Amino acid sequence: MVSPNWAIYSNRPAGTVSHNEAVGRIIHQSKGVLRTMQQAALEGVRVLDFTHHVAGPYCTKLLADFGADVVKIERPGCGDPARRMGPFAHDTPNPDMSLPFLYLNTSKCGVTLNLKSRMGREIALQLAAEADVVVENFSPRVMPSLGLDYDAISAVNPDVIMVSVSNFGQTGPYRDYKATEIVEYALGGMAYIFGSQAREPLVHAYNQAQFKAGANAASAAAIAVFQRLMTGRGDYVDVSIQESMVTALRDTASVYTYQGGIKTRAAAYTGEMPRGPLSAGDGYVVPVVFGGVDWADLSEFLGSPALADERFTTAEGRRDNARDLREEVEQGIARHDADELFYAAHKRRGYIFGLVQDPSQVFDNPQYNHRAYFADVEHPVAGSASYPGAPFEMSDTPWRARLPAPTLGQHNAEVFGGLCFSQDDLVTLKATGDI
Repeated sequence: MVSPNWAIYSNRPAGTVSHNEAVGRIIHQSKGVLRTMQQAALEGVRVLDFTHHVAGPYCTKLLADFGADVVKIERPGCGDPARRMGPFAHDTPNPDMSLPFLYLNTSKCGVTLNLKSRMGREIALQLAAEADVVVENFSPRVMPSLGLDYDAISAVNPDVIMVSVSNFGQTGPYRDYKATEIVEYALGGMAYIFGSQAREPLVHAYNQAQFKAGANAASAAAIAVFQRLMTGRGDYVDVSIQESMVTALRDTASVYTYQGGIKTRAAAYTGEMPRGPLSAGDGYVVPVVFGGVDWADLSEFLGSPALADERFTTAEGRRDNARDLREEVEQGIARHDADELFYAAHKRRGYIFGLVQDPSQVFDNPQYNHRAYFADVEHPVAGSASYPGAPFEMSDTPWRARLPAPTLGQHNAEVFGGLCFSQDDLVTLKATGDI
């Protein structure tokens, strides 16, 4: 990294530390949490985080949990809008108790900074001058309007990597359009193929498009860091949430490209093994069949002699009696408990069955427990909670939620003190609304 040409640095008193050293001390020592003996994969990578809501924060969470030193910038007074997203810990609406915010911002340091004030922008550029990676997910017009776009940041940090996440990307006719999760699913082509033909298109729950884009952004940032190690050059990364959804179309796009075919939602009665959750005696199972079904074997497995009926012995017969076939399968599955079917299918038959589990069952799942998947994180305001853990395991450079999500402005003194602002300076900056 080149040294930033700021007067404040040339006047740094002897014995003071840079903001990156300050952040490192927070990450290493805050609340007594020390690094393990194993080095984290991204240890030493410095990330400046201008993100909010879901997609951008998930990107920087992935980087932070794998060891990057992340400084999250929030608006003074109100912070990331995700702080107002429910549900809330203990059902208490509080900016430090939003469960989505708490999950999306582990392992980060948090500061408040007014990017619309002159001093706020100057401080932001000072922070960016020492960063390896800058991540933002504003609409495309915002960062240029603040004087914090790639051109401005690379002017003080020529080898910086900047990652921008937006609804439709930084270019194109939709560039400045607004969008929500359901809009991204609809325009990305995913909603059209989900659900049943008897119903309207469906989308997945929560914010899967945002998480997909956040994961793409984190991957791109890591790739760009590796590229810089090889070439010494920075990069600008443009992530479109809509395009992140389209990548999941896979064979649906190929079928259209090669054959002109348009995949649609499944018909309710096909004469094949039903897809989707089916009701068992005490829950739901998801049978998945690749290739042909041995209907006589399935009849024995479910204890349903009717499935061996001559109506269903041929493909033509199953199509002609598709409604009856589905009803027989549903009745056969309903005679068994979900766990019984799941384990018998995998252990005795080699069938592929899944269980539809509620959150209590997920936390009790023996596979998750064996791999110690869920991570307990203690937050100073919200208390302790178990979060989803590592997205993948690395033997030598492990994942770790090192810190809870920051309270609003929690690390102002440490981070801005690393820029040589005194305690009196910080009081003044807070009074003027700059932090």
